[in-house]
Amino acid sequence: MKTIKEIEQTIIESFKNQLRGKIIMPIDADFDETRKVYNGMIDKQPGMFVMCVDVADVIAAVNFGRDNNLLVAVRGGGHNGGGLGLCNEGLVIDLSGLKFVRVNTSDNTVRVGGGNLWGEVDHATHPFGLAVPAGIISTTGVGGLTLGGGVGHLSRKYGLTIDNLLEADMVLADGSVVTVNKDQNTDLFWAIRGGGGNFGIVTSFKFQAHPVKTVIGGPTLWPLEQTDEVMEWYHRFIHDAPEDLNGFAAIMIIPGDPFPEHLHNKKFCGIVWCYTGSPDKFEEVFKAVRDKNPIFEFVGEMPYPSIQTLFDGLMPPGMQWYWRADFYTELGMDARAQHLKFGSSIPTPLSQMHMYPISGAASRVGKEDTPWAYRDAKYAGVIVGVDPDPVNAEKITNWCKDYWEALHPYSSGGAYSNFMMDEGQDRIKASYKHNYNRLAKLKAQYDPDNLFRVNQNIKPNN
Repeated sequence: MKTIKEIEQTIIESFKNQLRGKIIMPIDADFDETRKVYNGMIDKQPGMFVMCVDVADVIAAVNFGRDNNLLVAVRGGGHNGGGLGLCNEGLVIDLSGLKFVRVNTSDNTVRVGGGNLWGEVDHATHPFGLAVPAGIISTTGVGGLTLGGGVGHLSRKYGLTIDNLLEADMVLADGSVVTVNKDQNTDLFWAIRGGGGNFGIVTSFKFQAHPVKTVIGGPTLWPLEQTDEVMEWYHRFIHDAPEDLNGFAAIMIIPGDPFPEHLHNKKFCGIVWCYTGSPDKFEEVFKAVRDKNPIFEFVGEMPYPSIQTLFDGLMPPGMQWYWRADFYTELGMDARAQHLKFGSSIPTPLSQMHMYPISGAASRVGKEDTPWAYRDAKYAGVIVGVDPDPVNAEKITNWCKDYWEALHPYSSGGAYSNFMMDEGQDRIKASYKHNYNRLAKLKAQYDPDNLFRVNQNIKPNN
């Protein structure tokens, strides 16, 4: 393995001449700004960024990395919790210049560039009354979220993001370009729907969009002391609720605006709702929620892009983040007790826990139809320690780890890969479960030398 510093300048100059985009090196004035990612806890020092503007740049960058035996990372939106869009001393292939969104109203499909963010997709699809299921934060990258699965507000109604992926164009480790869909390169099409960036660099995605214009959504809050009661009710309610209603459970502190002042800095058990059905049926559907007497409700009708940006202001890029996650099939009494215990000791106002329901459309896909192996789980859970101040990095990390370790015995064993840090091979295998061996064989076929390994890495089964 070489570093960029070991490559002759003449080779680098020749590489530059193959690109329309630019390269950024540690000596350049914009290097430090370029190496920033969403998680401010990540402090990696790449040897070179290639700022790709087209597929030809991606091909050239892949060939350069492979031929010079470099460590290669691929960065889309830069949201990865573990900073796996960067690497130390190696090559970062940056896709942020590959941006376009084309909406086809004849079949409600959307073609999206490999460097787009979800907010850009929502902006383009909303005027047509369409949306693609995708997460809860608009600054998330399309590529990373999609390739890992894509849990969000629309999961119960329309499935995961991967369940709505129709086609992708990819640059493989040998520099070739392929199109994958249900009829072409079907093995690769299977692999990228949950297998992450292990198999190549996706330069464009084609999604099925759905008729979503406005939604009724927002949070309901209960005092933290009611966590056991609310979670027990939520577990019974959400999976039998109409699929137009999604709601993820949370343990949180209300940090400030836009919430009323009397709630600020208090701890709550909350549920964040998103309803896509007919507005005239909402009151009937939501009656069971109101019957639980939340002490605060901030639920109303809004354009779909608004619920996707609801938390953007609270979670801007550059915060300190530490993530831990698991899948869960139950919310039993002992697990609920841990949520109350660690919810009572949340270390900073932005640290929190979420439980995203896996039911409805997301649960009807077979557990071997995509690499996403936990279709029978009830929740994708995540604990995040978050704070703007690096001084608090250890505090939020320790709380997150301790919370996770207390809950892990009640989990299904693996985790949603988009919620994972760099946690080692055993965790990756547990997260793909029965699909891991098939993924490893495909990895050996398409990337036998593991060029694409700065990710939740599936090692080639050579």
